[in-house]
Amino acid sequence: MKRLITTPKDDDFFMPGEFEPHDGTIMIFPERPGSWQYGGEKALPAFLQIFQAIAAEEMLYLIVSERTKTKAEALLSGVRHIQFLEIPQDDAWARDTAPTFVRNAAGEVRGINWRFNAWGGSVDGLYADWQADNALAGKFCEMTGISCYDAQHFVLEGGSIHADGAGTLLTTERCLCSAGRNPHLSKAQITETLCAYTGAEKVIWLPRGIYNDETNEHVDNVCAFLSPGEVVLAWTDDKNDPQYPLSEACLETLTRETDARGRQFTVRKLPVPAHPVCITPEDLGGFVFAEGEDVREVGERLAASYVNFYFTRHSVLLPQFGGVNAESDALAVQLMQTWCPQRQIIPVPAAALIVGGGNIHCLTQQIPERSRSCGK
Repeated sequence: MKRLITTPKDDDFFMPGEFEPHDGTIMIFPERPGSWQYGGEKALPAFLQIFQAIAAEEMLYLIVSERTKTKAEALLSGVRHIQFLEIPQDDAWARDTAPTFVRNAAGEVRGINWRFNAWGGSVDGLYADWQADNALAGKFCEMTGISCYDAQHFVLEGGSIHADGAGTLLTTERCLCSAGRNPHLSKAQITETLCAYTGAEKVIWLPRGIYNDETNEHVDNVCAFLSPGEVVLAWTDDKNDPQYPLSEACLETLTRETDARGRQFTVRKLPVPAHPVCITPEDLGGFVFAEGEDVREVGERLAASYVNFYFTRHSVLLPQFGGVNAESDALAVQLMQTWCPQRQIIPVPAAALIVGGGNIHCLTQQIPERSRSCGK
């Protein structure tokens, strides 16, 4: 692996849209007892469905630990297009700890190794020890032979940005301007850094994300690109819902702004679950929290959103929350099928995932399609 001290923009690399073709997807086998109830067993069916759906269309790079390797290999023994990589890690949120990938016009792909500090470091980070997570991106690139840009001077999680592949980047002020990430930088300096490393020409700063999102409101839970100039926005018509003013503020920004090519945004409103998804006593009984780790409480409202979906090469993996939200689940499937008519919408029961603090998009990181002539 070649460690690069230039920036992607220096080298004419840019971050493609997630909806563009992939070569593969990175995921991490779950094991952290403070995130995954009952030793991960409750969430495992959802993980396995996601693993299998991805591997049916593209390569799945599954990161395992020494403890989980044998179990993962046994459970997925009949799955093609899967590569196991033994890399130490602190949790399964590959979106935030795996590399972000950029590509050039010739189809060469490179990674970016951001600094990870557990969503806020000593200010409001969610666990005390994140050294393994911070080292994961560099180790993945080293093991796969992908050249990697060193961005360890800048704290960023992959879930805090969305790219359209045509010069526009989405993020939220609540997240990237938080005190636990890059407090020494102004908003203008953060914008400059984002453009340098993603190749973006314009950053759209949405004010807020999803209510009670412990990541300081990542953009990938509230707004995502379906195509250049077209976004899906988490929404509610209920003015008494604490999500309403947050989504309304995002809509105002998207209505006022244009993208890097001067286009006005087409905004697709995707309703959040009609009934809040909250921690139950049964949920809480399945966790084992480490010292210094953020803990859950019975009745805590979780940041449930259908926007936390994931594009594979030909499908959309869409969270479903079940129970009293069955109608909301069905509506989300119907709307996404309307907006993505060329893709299969694959509903994934995700109640056990959101209890961990995130959802399908948070667990996945795409590797863009590259030209075969470029190799790695």
